[in-house]
Amino acid sequence: MECTGSGTPTVLFESGDTDDGRAWAGVLPGIVKETRACTYDRLGNGRSDAATGCRGADDLRGDLEALLKAADVAPPYVLVGTSGGGYLIASYALAHPGDVQGMVIVDTFPAIDLSKAPPQLAFEISCENPSNQEHRDYAAVEHAAWDNRRKIGDIPITVITNDYTGSASNPEEENSIEGQQGWFVLNPDQAKQVIVTTGHFVPGNEPSVVIEEVLRVLEIARTS
Repeated sequence: MECTGSGTPTVLFESGDTDDGRAWAGVLPGIVKETRACTYDRLGNGRSDAATGCRGADDLRGDLEALLKAADVAPPYVLVGTSGGGYLIASYALAHPGDVQGMVIVDTFPAIDLSKAPPQLAFEISCENPSNQEHRDYAAVEHAAWDNRRKIGDIPITVITNDYTGSASNPEEENSIEGQQGWFVLNPDQAKQVIVTTGHFVPGNEPSVVIEEVLRVLEIARTS
């Protein structure tokens, strides 16, 4: 884990599948001017140790909880997660609603429906796949967050969504805008959606959009 800047709440970044903290390199400079910000490498990624076993949402959240304690990074937090990291910040917020003062969820789809997925895809995202460097049970982790959505508090939430019109390769991408509005359940009263058109890797393609929304959420968190 690396933390820079000073201030509160701390902005905690959760990278996408198989990515490490460097995924936020274009975003961090715009955040640390205003508050403390932390990135980290999950097991199997970047400079962290290799992952072992079959890892579910409780395992991944447990790693983060232990890391925050060891690094003395105390709440409150604004959580920012992209792609598969969106499920992880939702899982953390559902378990620790009192510690979270805002969220930015970046192009994170509804949980995959394995009954409609081809067998090869089901194997590719399973923890038994030797190339699964995080040993994550991706479907189980997604459903642990998506299926248990509920209002977690009176906090600001931004959902940043890529519009795949003309380039969608599956029904989830075709329905990305409406589908990702499902995250509004976390707080329907203060949820906002921002649409981009430059692809799935928003932190790299549109860092200014992410910075703007994190700072917006941070300002609301500080004044509410």
